[in-house]
Amino acid sequence: MTTTTLAALVPLLPFLGAVAGLLLGRTAPGFVRPLAVLPPLASLVLAALVAVRQGGGRAVDASTLLTPTGSVPVDLALYVDGFAALVAILVAFVATCVQIYSTGYLRDDSRYPSYAALVSLFTSAMLLVVYSGDLIVLLVGWEVMGICSYFLVGHYWGTPEARAASLKAFLVTKLGDVPFLIGLFALGTDAGSFRITRVLGAVASGGLDHPTLIALLLLAGVAGKSAQFPLHTWLPDAMAGPTPVSALIHAATMVAAGVYFTARLLPVFEASAAAMTVLAVMAAVTMLGSGLAALAQDDIKRVLAYSTIGQLGYMTGALAVGDRGAAVFHLLAHGAFKALLFLAAGAVIHAAGTNSLAAMSRMSHLRDRVPDAFWTMTVALLALAAIPPFSGFFSKESVLGAAERLATGHPGPAPGAAGWIVLVAALATALLTAAYATRLWLLAFRGRGAEAPDHGRQPLAMTVVLWVLAVPSLAFGALAYRTLPAWFDGGSLAPTLLTSILGTGLAVVGGLLAYGAWQRAAARAPRVPLGAVAAHPEGDAGLVEAEAIAAHEPAYGDIAEARDPADPGRLLLGPLYGPAASGFHLDAVYSALFVRPVLGAASLVRFLDREVVDTYVRGAAALPRLLGAAVRRAQTGNVQTYVSALLAGTVVLTVAVLLVASGA
Repeated sequence: MTTTTLAALVPLLPFLGAVAGLLLGRTAPGFVRPLAVLPPLASLVLAALVAVRQGGGRAVDASTLLTPTGSVPVDLALYVDGFAALVAILVAFVATCVQIYSTGYLRDDSRYPSYAALVSLFTSAMLLVVYSGDLIVLLVGWEVMGICSYFLVGHYWGTPEARAASLKAFLVTKLGDVPFLIGLFALGTDAGSFRITRVLGAVASGGLDHPTLIALLLLAGVAGKSAQFPLHTWLPDAMAGPTPVSALIHAATMVAAGVYFTARLLPVFEASAAAMTVLAVMAAVTMLGSGLAALAQDDIKRVLAYSTIGQLGYMTGALAVGDRGAAVFHLLAHGAFKALLFLAAGAVIHAAGTNSLAAMSRMSHLRDRVPDAFWTMTVALLALAAIPPFSGFFSKESVLGAAERLATGHPGPAPGAAGWIVLVAALATALLTAAYATRLWLLAFRGRGAEAPDHGRQPLAMTVVLWVLAVPSLAFGALAYRTLPAWFDGGSLAPTLLTSILGTGLAVVGGLLAYGAWQRAAARAPRVPLGAVAAHPEGDAGLVEAEAIAAHEPAYGDIAEARDPADPGRLLLGPLYGPAASGFHLDAVYSALFVRPVLGAASLVRFLDREVVDTYVRGAAALPRLLGAAVRRAQTGNVQTYVSALLAGTVVLTVAVLLVASGA
């Protein structure tokens, strides 16, 4: 079997599994779990074979005309280089882990068949994006992922939070997709083809007429898909969906698509210095803002969501300084440890028995109750904090090294200012990342909140997946930074001395600050009884929320002490804690700038339609009705009346004729 055929089967098998799962989900439920697990597993094996055959050498490039358009043709094309080969392995690997994990996590869910089929379709769409050699075909996978995210985030459609989150995710990403689509059309028109190889050839020969405009339009779609400022607000709310879906979205699909797309078409962005500067500023604001927000979240999944936004900021920062090898290296490492973080969080939530009990301030004694989640999440948090020798250290240091080289005068495709912007923001974010990772670990596993009911040990499928993902989270980075350059552009990914010292030092400082603040807060802040929440001197909104949750959950209704107030985030952030906890009120800003004006305009249109347009319509109907009534009154059916009217008319006409004649 040729490499091209193998590559075509990689996205096709999960698609067929999704179709079969939807068709057989109700009629043959015994086939649902095999159809969920086996197709992505087979895709993983085939993707590994494709990677072995490709070997980081010459790209696999094959195409056939999909449809004649009369102008720019659309080709069904495959383009598998080193980047695509490795990212496809990541996607298939994480998807397989998520499907296996879900067999235990959602074993009692009545809607599991449709869920599993949508996860397979999600996987197929992302693999299509990775392997596609034509921008229009890539767009198909891009949009299918948006539809799948809408349904999967809204899986618990019975809750208003899930419905609102799914709608928000769809609308915000579509807001970016509109300019993205225009940018794709403009790019294909300028290059004369939608084939990625020909587009890159046109860029190399200076064939783009509007590089800055095209790059900025494309960046809007990337910001929406990869949750970058200012279109990142959908991702924290998307935590209303099942936790395995969160792992899939954050680790290997959806948000990874924007970074991968930018990496593949990086020469298009490098053709505009303005676009590279905008990308650097976007990455810097995203990193810093998400780090501060993560430090103030109480829900464990929202902490991880803001963490994903920040780590994606690292990747876009690497792209902003022109090093796509560092960006994809961090994408691969992040995919492993972020999937592990979410799935370990899912084990914690599963132990509590419900998805709504994810508040870290209400957790207690979890280290002993979920030891597998404790140890594997510890590994993943160390990787997230970039502590050597965990994988996150090597991949993050490759980003810092790339930014430092550009900032210190090494020639590159971006302005030197972009290097400084990314470097300073990335170093500050390293401190914040270690701080919120330490805070999460302390509150989740050493917290003093209310004890949740014990729901027994986790299913074996969940536990095995956690330990499988722990291996690359620990060992991938040390092995990859030596071997990946041969698969990428050949640039070094080895940690540099200066950035390694700075980055690791700041991470250690961040962790120590969080630990010290936690000890101080624990010493001076005893547990607060729920009955005393309303009189709390600080007006703690989180405590009010905990009281409300306890009032609606029988498992917690009789617990006097639900929340652990020893939150180091409050001491570290000070007056920034409130704004950071609400995501710096960006949703309120967007509501004031966009939602309310649109609703106001809609109200005005409705008023004009009802009071103006409908008035003319009603008037047009009323006039014939009045005329008809007048004519109906004249038609009495009395012959004498008709004869009298005829004689009166004759007399009137006669008089009129005589008057006219006499005047003449």
